[in-house]
Amino acid sequence: MTQEKNIIIIGNGVSGITAARHIRKRSNHRIIVISAETDHFFSRTALMYIYMGHMKYEHTKPYEDWFWEKNRIELRRAYVSKVNPDSNTVLLDSGEQMNYDELIIATGSASNKFGWPGQDLKGVQGLYNYQDLELMEASTNGIERAVVVGGGLIGIEMVEMLLSRQIPVTFLIREDSFWNNVLPKEESEMINRHIRSHHVDFRLKTELKEILSDEIGTVRAVVTGDGEEIPCQFVGLTVGVHPNISFLKDSGIETNKGILVDSHLRTSIPNIYALGDCAELRKPQPSRRSIEAVWYTGKMMGETVAATICGQPTEYNAGIWYNSAKFFDIEYQTYGYVSAQPITGEESLYWESIDGIRSLRIVFNSATKSVVGFNAFGIRLRHHVCDKWLRNSASIDEVVSNLGSANFDPEFFKKFEKEVQTQFQSLSA
Repeated sequence: MTQEKNIIIIGNGVSGITAARHIRKRSNHRIIVISAETDHFFSRTALMYIYMGHMKYEHTKPYEDWFWEKNRIELRRAYVSKVNPDSNTVLLDSGEQMNYDELIIATGSASNKFGWPGQDLKGVQGLYNYQDLELMEASTNGIERAVVVGGGLIGIEMVEMLLSRQIPVTFLIREDSFWNNVLPKEESEMINRHIRSHHVDFRLKTELKEILSDEIGTVRAVVTGDGEEIPCQFVGLTVGVHPNISFLKDSGIETNKGILVDSHLRTSIPNIYALGDCAELRKPQPSRRSIEAVWYTGKMMGETVAATICGQPTEYNAGIWYNSAKFFDIEYQTYGYVSAQPITGEESLYWESIDGIRSLRIVFNSATKSVVGFNAFGIRLRHHVCDKWLRNSASIDEVVSNLGSANFDPEFFKKFEKEVQTQFQSLSA
């Protein structure tokens, strides 16, 4: 019989809680989750909907309030200030020391700052955790204008949140097109147009120089790289995130940008694991990043580590890349590998609706004609169908001929399917 262990999990996000749930399914180990964020596990992607009034906090909790007791998981509301692998202990901000047999670090990300003058003023913040949401709620009450800096997914979410309160927004992006390090030119330009259609003061190729203070230490304006002063009472800094691992300094755990882990998600210390946004794979799979701050990969990592800790050593298999997001009312899905820039040896079929709010890109190998990736905007594709096509290296001919089977609303898609097929035929001619 497996000896019961004392397992500490630092972090209350999807990675940590998935690990806790699956360890409990497999064992009677003692499980302690340490997190200062909230009393309950909640859907982090739903934070924006709380602010917009579409949901209440209790609606974002996937489990009942007695989840901890039901699963015999202990929650400690605290911050971990230090990890000491030599003594198998963690030190809490209260000064309390806790012992572990196995430690799982799942501390997520923290918002980036790049040393701008005024970046720590009142009314200047990022958006990652529940405390950020509460701060944004307090800081935007009654303001006249907001500025959001940074053109990624969190940036456009924050713009939508502010507009839902009828707060005018200036959106500053240093690139010449939205999220063009990820999206191909056509999709990026489509989202540019969509942002502007929502009456956003959208500034491309514009950098933040400094943030100005009023007499009481609150933001009153930003200054752009070309010297323009834009009055505002709130600044959202959404210029990316980084692994939240500063508390591991001097712990002896090997880190780079994130916590370095092997294929079993084990760190340089044998009984310490790292999951989710804070983990950095030493040897990522081909065409995958070493750090992937994505909900579904965090969930898979939690399941993987639970199996290993419970006596079934399991390597992390990232599977087919998938991500989803929303740009105002345009849903986005991506499967497989779709490069922002054309790649030698690959071709793509791109279709865009006349109204400019739907598009589909199918990327395929020029020599073998096998499909390698999909981008869908305003069209919801069936995950299992796209995943099967990519795993089986389905041909572009097969995929285009059966597009309707991948769509959640085949009847609605019929008119678009014919357009895509006609375009493919012209591409093949």
